[in-house]
Amino acid sequence: MKKSHLVKKPHSTISAKTATQTAAPSTRAIAAQVVLQVLDEGQSLSALIPPLQQTVKAQDLPLLQEICFGVCRVLPRLEQIIKHLVDKPLKGKARIVHCLLLVGLYQLVYLRVPTHAAVDETVNAAKSLKTECWRGLVNAVLRRFLREQRDILAVVDKNWQTLHPEWFVDKLKKNYPNWRAIIEANNQKPPMWLRVNEQKYTPETYRALLAEQGIEANTAAHPNALCLSAPNAVLKLPLFAEGAVTVQDLSAQWAATLLEAKNDEWILDACAAPGGKTTHILELAPQAKVIALDVEAHRLKRVEENLARLHQRAMVICGDASRPDEWLAQIDQRTLLFDRILLDAPCSATGVIRRHPDIKWLRQATDIAQLAELQNKILHALWAKLKPNGILLYATCSVLPEENREQIQTFLNQQADAELLPLPFTDEKSAVGFQFIPTENGGDGFYYAKLRKRA
Repeated sequence: MKKSHLVKKPHSTISAKTATQTAAPSTRAIAAQVVLQVLDEGQSLSALIPPLQQTVKAQDLPLLQEICFGVCRVLPRLEQIIKHLVDKPLKGKARIVHCLLLVGLYQLVYLRVPTHAAVDETVNAAKSLKTECWRGLVNAVLRRFLREQRDILAVVDKNWQTLHPEWFVDKLKKNYPNWRAIIEANNQKPPMWLRVNEQKYTPETYRALLAEQGIEANTAAHPNALCLSAPNAVLKLPLFAEGAVTVQDLSAQWAATLLEAKNDEWILDACAAPGGKTTHILELAPQAKVIALDVEAHRLKRVEENLARLHQRAMVICGDASRPDEWLAQIDQRTLLFDRILLDAPCSATGVIRRHPDIKWLRQATDIAQLAELQNKILHALWAKLKPNGILLYATCSVLPEENREQIQTFLNQQADAELLPLPFTDEKSAVGFQFIPTENGGDGFYYAKLRKRA
């Protein structure tokens, strides 16, 4: 079958002239390639986007990020639209064309890009993707959508769409009476939270500096937090380069606060990258002896950059949190026991979907049991490196009980010298830790449990 026959009732052809040379990749072409790598190769946006910042023009980066994150956020809706416009799925080598259609449709439905520019630029992107023979199809699909947009969306949006994988929705329904609110919050763009460095400013004094720059911000229940009314480039934040503030979600800011590190104590920040919690610990206890540990060496560069910006010192180590004897031997600290340990455990990241919408399509239901097993392994390994009467704060950015309260309850049953301490968020004595859920104008989904090692 000819490729043009894949389109339902094509009505127009491309107007752009055929190029005689292969064009440099356009923003839309790069976006289509990124989306393909996420959907078909299981790569994450957090791994794919940063390297592009070195090659894509600065003025094009915001559009690239908006398209890539946006497509992942509303993917099922865009897929339904394509089903109304294309007779047969685009498979194999044509999958890049399918992703290009996702890119084009996202612009037409969600962005204020002029329609002619969105269509023309998306059609021309096929040239640099070496799929020039598909330009007619891309052009026909996008132009037909513009003509029939109202009718197509009426059918697509007839029933409420969760925009989440079914397995995850089922888990939310099982565990949260307000599961719809979690879904709705996940489908929004996240607010931008700042953590004010209390060594330099209070939230109110820094809020005044923001106001001088025309940036509006609101305070929150956390003693160091401010929420911007609208996201802003970090380099436009007053004294950002000097360490006055750090971008960090509200819920994540509770980690260092709950840990309650003291000066001169040995503190382990396990799974520390990118370093937001490490630097917060040192803001609250500047003389603490902190080890920032992470298993991924390339992510530790971010930890070092954040420490340098805030003029802080910590021992940055690449190592496996489940095998502490190995990296402690590397630094000749075989007998070291920690006063406090912050374990921000590897998890499903289902609490930060609004910041990382690709998680919805990268994570599988079968991953949860494997993650829970790893979390338990790390808990036991690090517990052995905690002093008597020491504190371990367990944290995840997950909303799934298997990784959170069930994980901690299992650990308490296994570890006789572990005592669960109360948290300030709840008076419920039977509560096993505390679960934050994502809220539209609040923090992300986070879980905390505070444990003391009985002497």
